[in-house]
Formats: sequence, structure tokens, C-alpha cells
Amino acid sequence: MLPRGKSKGGFGTLLLAGAAAYAYYRYSKMSAEQKRDLTNNLKNKGTQILDQFRGATGSLRNNVSRQTNRFEETNSF
Repeated sequence: MLPRGKSKGGFGTLLLAGAAAYAYYRYSKMSAEQKRDLTNNLKNKGTQILDQFRGATGSLRNNVSRQTNRFEETNSF
């Protein structure tokens, strides 16, 4: 428990709240076209990140599979 009058958080929480309020203010002042462009840009970046992640996990899966096969071949009874 926290001592009376003390709250968890502090400057970091206040800074994050301020950044969120500013982002909301800027977004509310954008035109419909700017909002659409922002949304499309974020979707494209998210898709690129997911594609990179899927590629990395796919190659990792292939490497593990190859190593497992090598182990089974050398240690077959």
C-alpha cells in the first residue's frame, strides 16, 4: 500500500497525459483528408511490421526444423 497522500506515478504519468491531450487536439484540428492519410499511413506501416515479423518467425521456424532434423539424423538409434 502507498502512504497516505502519495500516489504511484508522477511526472511520467503527467507527461504521457499531456502528450495524449496534445495528440487528440492535433487530430481534432485535421481535415478529413489529413485524417484519412494518417490512417492509411499507419495501416501501411503496421502491415510492413507484421510482414517483417512473419518473415523472421518463418525463418526461425525453418532453422529450428533443420537443426532438429540434423540432431535426429546423427542420434538415430
